[in-house]
Amino acid sequence: MSQRKRLFCRRFALALASSWCAAAGPHVLAADPAAANPLPSPTEALAVAEPPVAEPELAPAAPVAAPSQNVTINLINRLVQRGVLSKEDSEDLIKQAEADAAMARTQAAAAAQSAPAASDDAVRVTYIPEVVKDQIRDDLRQEVMKQAYEEKWAAPRSFPSWVTNLRLFGDLRVRYQGDFFPDGNDNTGGLPNFNAINTGSPFDLRGYNYPPMTNADRDRNRFRLRARAGAEADLGEGFTIGLRLGTGENNSPVSANQTMGSVNSTTANQGGNFSKYSVWLDRGFLQYETNALDDTWLSASVGRFDNPFFSTKMIWADDLGFDGAVVRGKYKRFECVQPFFVAGAFPVYNTDFNFASNQPGKFGSEDKWLEGFQLGADVKITKDWNAKGAVAYYLYQGVDGRLSDPFIPLSTADIGDTDATRPSFAQRGNTYMALRDIDNSTAANGYGSLYQYQYYGLATPFRDLALTGQIDYGGFDPFHIALTGEAVKNVAFNGGSIDRIAVNNRGADRSDGSLGSYAGGDTGWLVNLNFGSPALVKRWDWNVNVGYRYVESDAVIDGFCDSDFGGGGTNLKGFTFGGGLGLSSRVWVALRWLSADSIAGPAYKNDIIQFDINAKF
Repeated sequence: MSQRKRLFCRRFALALASSWCAAAGPHVLAADPAAANPLPSPTEALAVAEPPVAEPELAPAAPVAAPSQNVTINLINRLVQRGVLSKEDSEDLIKQAEADAAMARTQAAAAAQSAPAASDDAVRVTYIPEVVKDQIRDDLRQEVMKQAYEEKWAAPRSFPSWVTNLRLFGDLRVRYQGDFFPDGNDNTGGLPNFNAINTGSPFDLRGYNYPPMTNADRDRNRFRLRARAGAEADLGEGFTIGLRLGTGENNSPVSANQTMGSVNSTTANQGGNFSKYSVWLDRGFLQYETNALDDTWLSASVGRFDNPFFSTKMIWADDLGFDGAVVRGKYKRFECVQPFFVAGAFPVYNTDFNFASNQPGKFGSEDKWLEGFQLGADVKITKDWNAKGAVAYYLYQGVDGRLSDPFIPLSTADIGDTDATRPSFAQRGNTYMALRDIDNSTAANGYGSLYQYQYYGLATPFRDLALTGQIDYGGFDPFHIALTGEAVKNVAFNGGSIDRIAVNNRGADRSDGSLGSYAGGDTGWLVNLNFGSPALVKRWDWNVNVGYRYVESDAVIDGFCDSDFGGGGTNLKGFTFGGGLGLSSRVWVALRWLSADSIAGPAYKNDIIQFDINAKF
């Protein structure tokens, strides 16, 4: 018999013996209930129901013990006979049972001397009815088996151990969103959509059409859906694997929203007329973690995972996933201070292995990388005051545009050797430069009057230095007041160099028709005040918040920051107001108003109202 089964049977025998003795108490039946004595204790009943057993002198082990009038001793002997208990264990159990019985007899005798005599018509019953025995047996079996499964000492072994450590999760958000544009926004061609240009065919500057433009004057009302589901499995010895799928009308890194009923221009086979929507691989990672429940721990993750940095959505959007590898750790050096660090390397873009695919000679790789480092600390100031702060440095490599070698693109299919330096995804706000050095010195393109097919890249490199902090007051528990702030500066920014190449974010044209001066910047900051429940975890939990942000054009890369404020991106300033209410432990609603105004370049104002219904499991 296995060690697990022996342990289970021994626990069952102990529980059965204890319960049997407790249930074997005498029942008092009296004609007059008011005259009946209090019921004797279970230990007293056991002394009456079972003959007292003298202190034994254990006999030598025998193949089969002689039957006893004591049911408990017979049960223990049978377990020895079947090999469930050893002889030594049985002797120990019998000694314990007899010691308990002797103590019960002493207590019963003392109680009998002080108790009033029973009435003459009282009857003592010294047996247990079979129906009571059956009920005890069933109740005991259920109780012991429940404990066995909870403590996993009698769990079935038909599945691998990691299956019992599998956690399924998911969430659903249905949103109404209204986008409203006040009068005065530029609708004359000053707000080109560089993402649409760079992800499509190059734009011909000598053509007769406008490039793709950003909507700045037509209000829109939309219903949007975000659905995500995934699983995490504890593989044991510190390893965890995680996967998550999610919706999205495109492969945007900053949003999993699917506008219901919308036909995506790049994936025209989805959306509209109740057709189905696409599902994307949103997360997939392997993580190793030491001392997960301690104040000091270290973890390493590879794959695609959540944002590992302490930050706000001014730099990293809530839905953004990071590709690559990251190491994190914390160390409780003092009782009230716990330092932490984050360090990682993340591939932002990897050039097509066959670039350029339509010519025999290939171009060099234009891979882009992000290296991020952060140091910070959690500080417990007093019982009610807590703070957290960190400094981070985000080093981007290869994300800025580079002018190509001179060439003449005779069709939209012709490729320049720096085309891959353009962003593969962008929102709006960053400053751009033309990537192609088009040779206009020959008649092949009419000396510049034909074939001006152009792509655009970021006009500045990015090296972001960020400070993030939060202070929380919990003196009104369960309500908290939390103030969060963040400031960021692109230390690689050079306004003078950008002014020579920037094609947007300029002031008004000069009187002689030349372009106005460059008006962008390199700094951003955000503050947000939240009052109420830190998280909506039960019915009627609530919170409200107000915030302000000021994010200049090239403070951060617009393709990775908040996708809601101002329609997403940088070169924006304004307020946010919001609140949430819990309807249950897993369902809540939220309402937000976001009011944004452009900082540099053509006029652009945007007010957004969002009403969300959220659920999770």
